[in-house]
Amino acid sequence: MKILNGKELAGFVKERQAGLVRGMTKKPKLVIIRDSDNPVIMKYVELKKKYGEDIGVEVEDFLASSEDTVREKILAANKDVGVSGIIVQLPLKSNDNLDEILGLIAPEKDVDGLSGKGSFDSATATAINWLLAGYDINLADKKIALVGRGRLVGKPLYKMWINSGYDVEIFHRGSDLEELRNFDVIVTATGEPHLIKNVMIRPGTVVVDAGTASEGGVLVGDIEESIREREDLAAITPKIGGVGPLTVGVLFENVIAARQYFRL
Repeated sequence: MKILNGKELAGFVKERQAGLVRGMTKKPKLVIIRDSDNPVIMKYVELKKKYGEDIGVEVEDFLASSEDTVREKILAANKDVGVSGIIVQLPLKSNDNLDEILGLIAPEKDVDGLSGKGSFDSATATAINWLLAGYDINLADKKIALVGRGRLVGKPLYKMWINSGYDVEIFHRGSDLEELRNFDVIVTATGEPHLIKNVMIRPGTVVVDAGTASEGGVLVGDIEESIREREDLAAITPKIGGVGPLTVGVLFENVIAARQYFRL
């Protein structure tokens, strides 16, 4: 069974990016805007700050006190010629106006690709593509299930893979998850701990767990831990170091590209 080690792949990406940044006269800068410091959010913010430090990209972490402050910071960062990338770290305390808020990010600075109107695809969806390609998993002849249709993973990945001609079905709240046994590849990203049970996955399946939640202060994914103990799967992401590290790598790939191609 293959372990889909995104951390290992991200190491190669990071080394190349550090070389690119060293050769740039005007260094890229990423602005992270958030309105919370819950454990899941802070884990990913700290990963991004450390990654940026390692490759020479400045990262500004801004904690907004209100939705209006989030808006104001986005507009200010849009105008700042020293900023090459802007992300709103999700979830916000209120998602009532999320589409409008994300839509405020200048398209060429939307390095997370969450507005759906920017110059870049979703960083997490792209990372899953990179991860599977990096371990030579061919999706062309596979029946693929996406569990969850959120803006971070399910929705953009479905669009990406349908456009590539792949056989993809989305499972959402209310779907019969027992039907997952009929699929060759399962990608889950709901943030609902232990949603995917062992009995739902047949031998030979590729399992990508991109779900993240905090349970008793511990970060957990969507699948039962017993699934990772199986020897009859084709491939699976580890509990730590699967999609997450590569998502950060894609994010900074976009930050660097924004500086290079859009002169930001």
